[in-house]
Amino acid sequence: MNISLTLPNKQQKIVTLEDLFLQTPYTILYFYPKDNTPGCTIEANDFNQLYDQLHSLGCQIIWVSKDSHNSHCSFQSKYGLQFPLIVDKTLELAKKFDVIGEKSMFGKKYTGVLRSTFLLDTKGMVIQERKNISANNHAKNVLEKVTKVVMDK
Repeated sequence: MNISLTLPNKQQKIVTLEDLFLQTPYTILYFYPKDNTPGCTIEANDFNQLYDQLHSLGCQIIWVSKDSHNSHCSFQSKYGLQFPLIVDKTLELAKKFDVIGEKSMFGKKYTGVLRSTFLLDTKGMVIQERKNISANNHAKNVLEKVTKVVMDK
């Protein structure tokens, strides 16, 4: 998948995804519904705890949601997150990765971002993907899959 989008990051600098992909051999691109929600907070803390291990495998972690710059700054500061949070206000990137879908809360159905993770190479090509996953143990599962990919190379 060739992606040519430019999105603001936490520091409000314009970043090109292709440039980000070139920074490390692998990129974990994680789409999540909302800052400071229970599931997203659990998962952010889990990924933060595994950050050094993933980084040592040549992986960077990039989180994407439609939350505002200020919301991302607060979320990142509150939990000491070591990875960037990208603003996708118009859901352009989420649509490119086809992670918009039907969700349900308290019996009401709505359309939203499906919690999803992609492992990408330096060209932005998808190596692995998991869509509509549960927050519990997901970071650990990603670490196991990344370790396998790296060891198989």
